[in-house]
Amino acid sequence: MPASTAAVRRPLRLWPGVVLASLEVLLFLVVPLVVPDQAIFGLLGAVACGALVLAWWLFFSRAPWLERIGAAGLMVAGVIALKFVVDPSIAGAGQGRLLYILPLPLLALALVAASVAGERASINARRASLAAAILLACGAFTLIRTEGVRGAGGFDFHWRWTPTAEDRLLAKVGAESDATATALPSPIATTPASSSPVAPAATSASASAAAGVTSPAGLTAGKPAPPTTRPATSEPASATTRPATSEPEIARVEWPGFRGPTRDDVVPGVRIETDWAKNPPLALWRQPIGPGWSSFAVQGDLIYTQEQRGDHELVSCYNRTNGQVVWRHRDAVRFYESNGGAGPRATPTISHGRVFTFGATGIVNALDARTGALVWTRNASTEANVKVPTWAFTSSPLVVDDVVIVAAAGRLVGFDRATGSRRWLGPTHGVSYSSPHLATIDGMPQVLLLSAFGVTSVAPADGKVLWEHEWSGGAIVQPAITPEGDVLINSISMMGGVGVRRLAVSHTAAAWTAEERWTTNGLKPYFSDFVVHKAHAFGFDGNILSCINLSDGKRVWKGGRYGAGQMILLPDQDVLLVLSEEGELALVSAMPDKFTELARLPAIDGKTWNHPVLVGDVLLVRNGQEMAAFKLALAAR
Repeated sequence: MPASTAAVRRPLRLWPGVVLASLEVLLFLVVPLVVPDQAIFGLLGAVACGALVLAWWLFFSRAPWLERIGAAGLMVAGVIALKFVVDPSIAGAGQGRLLYILPLPLLALALVAASVAGERASINARRASLAAAILLACGAFTLIRTEGVRGAGGFDFHWRWTPTAEDRLLAKVGAESDATATALPSPIATTPASSSPVAPAATSASASAAAGVTSPAGLTAGKPAPPTTRPATSEPASATTRPATSEPEIARVEWPGFRGPTRDDVVPGVRIETDWAKNPPLALWRQPIGPGWSSFAVQGDLIYTQEQRGDHELVSCYNRTNGQVVWRHRDAVRFYESNGGAGPRATPTISHGRVFTFGATGIVNALDARTGALVWTRNASTEANVKVPTWAFTSSPLVVDDVVIVAAAGRLVGFDRATGSRRWLGPTHGVSYSSPHLATIDGMPQVLLLSAFGVTSVAPADGKVLWEHEWSGGAIVQPAITPEGDVLINSISMMGGVGVRRLAVSHTAAAWTAEERWTTNGLKPYFSDFVVHKAHAFGFDGNILSCINLSDGKRVWKGGRYGAGQMILLPDQDVLLVLSEEGELALVSAMPDKFTELARLPAIDGKTWNHPVLVGDVLLVRNGQEMAAFKLALAAR
């Protein structure tokens, strides 16, 4: 046999590749099952094993150099070609960077499998099997789509041809009135999680046409909203659509906006039955809703939220009693990014008979709360001279006296409440996904904003900076105020939460000061807000509930896996009402002695990042595909 042929037939060193491939499968499949909140590390471990498999192939496999370089080159070419044929949700994952990382584990498995299968085959057959395995692995990514990331890490994969929840909704409302809701007068424990039967699936284009809107296919993700003179439509169920010329009289607002009256998720004066085996929440109604991460604002029998339907961003008003639509305001704009999906992120704010909203691309609207008539509209992206951030504008408007304040990518903007004219601009401090927060510190009302810089405090009337504290990184959640008047802030990194810091803030006639008391990693919120109760803070350390002592920041307990959930504090009975990322409701003791879960039941289907709302005995929950109302049994006093 010629020397060249002998060299080709040299046996491959297969065992390192087989070991690495086995470890990769173990990390990718087993880690999420054993430690669900650390699923991201299983994915990262699989990627690392994939990289090691590639290194084995190039340097230690003993394959001919032509095969080594050829297989590696084909893998690179295949991944580059995928950019043009995969679903947009895959192409945009991780801001477009993950497409070059996610295929690596599957390509590594294909490389090892083809090497093992072709070990005894002819040289041409082995090369053909290597090429076929690599191309098949690349092709697999053309068959899937993703509905974004999970708070615990990893992606929510589906077959590419299956309709999204939004597709199903648009198909359904094209065939029936979207003013209908499904009445479900049964306990949550026995109520199916899904709503009424869904109409046959339709493509995005046909669904949008059925809903009476144009296809969103031509819209650019994150495209800034049109100028403020653009047409917008409202669909009131009754009354006039004529824009209001004066502000209605002030009426009581039970839940004015994001996280309640004081943006702290605290509901005093309510005590509920905690034995859900005997007194489970009663499902009043549920119905589909368009994608978006908004929560609710509530006044009387009306509830307000924001959602996406096709190529229109909606502000929707529903009846709290039966879930039926009262009116909708539409803006012809769509935001989409792969990680969080489509739709607005902010929550409406009710003030002086008007609903103030902030859309994903920067549209700030003032609407008549009763009819949905447009009073005024502005574009915060233009007013603040900032671009739409990666994950959209997420700030819920804050109304302080006669000023409407939003955070435009880390820059506060104040608008006149009556006319919408710009009153002031705050400093530019990098991107922020937090909302402006009103607090009274040392006797003075001020507005706080967490950003990539740290925390900034301004005077609400004119935006003048009062004090600042630098803690670089970023923030999504809200700050909190301790009973002593100190400020709790957090910081995040690309991998999640970093920790919580307590600041002592005071002022003299000359200046304000903000000094660090302590910093802890015992509570590391990312985009799940935390609450303060009885000298302790309760929140999500990653995806597990945690409690820290506010005197020194030390953790006193950690337990309970609820994904990237949100919560409400019932201080009168020391209870946390938790809405998990999987759409479950749970009751947890808000006591520092130990973690105690009192009850847990399913509520809605789908990934749930939205904040729950509790008004009296009615609990409102929603996510990107469904909303529902539940009646909670009140405890005897």
